[in-house]
Amino acid sequence: MDSKTDPTANTQVDIEAYPNAKKLVTRAQEFFSEKENLTPGKALEHTLNTKYGPGNPYYEDFCALVKKGLDEGWVANIEVDGPKYRRSKISLPSSLTHFFSITTVYMNSQEEYSGQYHVHPYGEINCVVQLDEGAELKGMQGWQGKGWTSPGPGTHHYPQVRGGALVALFFLPAGRIGYNVEPGMPQPAYV
Repeated sequence: MDSKTDPTANTQVDIEAYPNAKKLVTRAQEFFSEKENLTPGKALEHTLNTKYGPGNPYYEDFCALVKKGLDEGWVANIEVDGPKYRRSKISLPSSLTHFFSITTVYMNSQEEYSGQYHVHPYGEINCVVQLDEGAELKGMQGWQGKGWTSPGPGTHHYPQVRGGALVALFFLPAGRIGYNVEPGMPQPAYV
């Protein structure tokens, strides 16, 4: 497998070549500092949607920078399943990002579309950036338009989209994600 098809490849965006990518990483660093010791899951998803959703400066900045990144070619620039399902790693985990990785995934489908089945060993935090009004990403708590999803540690699922195009800007503790799970395996008891 090459970096275009290998979901575990650690190729990342050269943020020095793209000022807006650097701005996104800096803004994420500020977010992680403010929301230090984030634990992905149902409670965090609720907090993010009520306090950090549409209208919040972090959310609005993330959305604006992701949209600029699409135009500039550094957001979700590696095809996973043709042009409708792409991703890019913006930053690998480091002390500057509180050991979260930063990744973007573009998905586009009017009908329900499923990406690669995966597990979140330490959970996941997704900022849902709508490109089309009505586009939704399915999280562990159901469908989400503008706002956030946050699958907890050990959860696994297909990333799913419907209603158009969106980008999931997601943060992974320690950059951990696995593709060695099968649909139908039991979810953690707290889901």
